[in-house]
Amino acid sequence: MFFVDTLETEGLGNRSYLAGGAGGAVVIDPPRDIDRVIAAAARRGVRIGYVAETHVHNDYLSGGPELARITGARHLVPAAAEVSFARTPVADGDTVTVDEGLVLRAIATPGHTPHHTSYVLEDGGRAAAAFTGGSLLIGTVGRPDLVEPRLTERLARAQYASAHRLADELDDEVPVLPTHGFGSFCSSSQAEGDATTIGKERASNDALTLDADTFVERVLAGLDDIPAYYAHMGPANAAGPAPVDLTPPEPADAEQIARRLAAGEWVVDLRNRVAIAERHVAGSFNFEGEGQLATYLAWLMPWGKPVTLLADTPERIADAQRELVRVGIDRPVAAATGDPDGWLREGEEPASFPRATFADLARARADGERIVVLDVRRDSERAAGHVEGSVHLPVHQLHGRLGEVPEGTVWVHCAGGMRAAIAASLLDAAGRDVVAVDDGFEAAVEAGLTVTAP
Repeated sequence: MFFVDTLETEGLGNRSYLAGGAGGAVVIDPPRDIDRVIAAAARRGVRIGYVAETHVHNDYLSGGPELARITGARHLVPAAAEVSFARTPVADGDTVTVDEGLVLRAIATPGHTPHHTSYVLEDGGRAAAAFTGGSLLIGTVGRPDLVEPRLTERLARAQYASAHRLADELDDEVPVLPTHGFGSFCSSSQAEGDATTIGKERASNDALTLDADTFVERVLAGLDDIPAYYAHMGPANAAGPAPVDLTPPEPADAEQIARRLAAGEWVVDLRNRVAIAERHVAGSFNFEGEGQLATYLAWLMPWGKPVTLLADTPERIADAQRELVRVGIDRPVAAATGDPDGWLREGEEPASFPRATFADLARARADGERIVVLDVRRDSERAAGHVEGSVHLPVHQLHGRLGEVPEGTVWVHCAGGMRAAIAASLLDAAGRDVVAVDDGFEAAVEAGLTVTAP
């Protein structure tokens, strides 16, 4: 009997897998915090004999080199991938024996990257699971534009061919186990569900139901913004990420927090947006610890900028550290826990800003208040409908374009409230009067505020 255990990294929208039998196992696309993988193997009582990468990742740092070093496993990496660490190159059709009766077979599936490789676990000669990385995802495919803009259309066509190859070679009942696609920006679109099979994808995935030209046109039209930190992930993964250090950061007192703010460093408050709106350290930025902390902090913060973390508990700091090392923010320079009373120097007052709903916004407009409505959603979201008369600056561009926000009280919104809170904290730190709209965008429609784009 074989097993497949899923290790979810929800904040980044990715999954890794531990698969094997009674004695041996393989890890597919491991996260950088490899202690989770080692613990999963210990629970199974298996030895990790292989670590397999489907591709050189653009969205997170791999734990593959370190996991292979610690466990003595062979590190399988596509032969065409240019890396500078020791590895076992794998080409199309190569196989390794994971455990008695269990064989892992490599299938070249270029598209997400030129060298992308999927792996099929065969039990007694029959395909039992397909680890598809960034190739065939649930209802979609991995985006083809992360490597080189001039290769995008060529890679989109390769994605189409790779999806068809998997569908042609594997039976309908074979589970499809992708790395990306659960909120990851490596996915070319978002699809519902968290489990699928070759048969389900054959019936519903655009890559398998449309002709090649229509599929490519649709994929290229649907490509969204690329998080800025992606530019740093590929080179770091090709070099081989260093081991992580998750020991607690240096404690920060009120004086140190003030000095770091004065020096232009980033002080990030991880508490929830309701607490931050009520009371926070002036100049600090709100990135909630729950949600997509790593994605948005790494996207907005200038790369390599020193960061100090504030949170209500040490556990929240530790969780944030774990998330951030996955995208290369390795060591916060300092951290403090508690609440603003302990983070402010004597005589300083906490800052605050109001929260509101879309109904409140509609009433303010009806009353004739002079306000600025700032939409911080992505271009693709705004294209589906927007608040009439609103200014549009995606949240990941706002920090560098604060001067473009018109004068007046700024009512800032997104689709649900999290990004609006980030934006409100950026504006508040810049000295602007701001109201954070903490509401779902469907409420804007109900309030009669929206215009549907053509």
